[in-house]
Amino acid sequence: MIKSRRLSMAPFEMKHVNQYFIGFNAEITKYQWPDPFESMDDARSVLQGFLNEMDREETLIYSILSKDDAFLGSVEVHGLTGECPELGVWITAPEQKKGYAYEALSAVLEHVRSSYGKTAFYYEADIRNAGSMKLLRKFSDEYEIIEQGFERLTTDSGKDLELQGYILKAK
Repeated sequence: MIKSRRLSMAPFEMKHVNQYFIGFNAEITKYQWPDPFESMDDARSVLQGFLNEMDREETLIYSILSKDDAFLGSVEVHGLTGECPELGVWITAPEQKKGYAYEALSAVLEHVRSSYGKTAFYYEADIRNAGSMKLLRKFSDEYEIIEQGFERLTTDSGKDLELQGYILKAK
């Protein structure tokens, strides 16, 4: 468990699958490659895959929990065995704009840096996603933010994305 001032980041457990399924909706995924889960079985399958990767220390997936253990979203680190793991974070719609994404991601980055020795991370966001772009800028004091490639693409489900990649390199 990773703790911050207002939050706890606990390794994801299937007891939160319903909250994840409900919260990871069309609005949350509007500017993301993944789509909402089509069914609870799909959610269980994908999340179990992440848990299996976590068992192999390839991925970290944490539930973001409030002080009273309410599920607020998740924070993930994929490709943990590589030089530059990829970051992901999302907060349920009713809990956005409260600084939770920054607080959770900051705490997890500190954990990954100290426990796994990682100093560079990949962050990708659709340039139209104002919240994700604002979140990225909040890390500029602690990380050099190096712009990577830009890609316009259409997902298999038909979403048009404008993805910009960044490397966050610890200062």
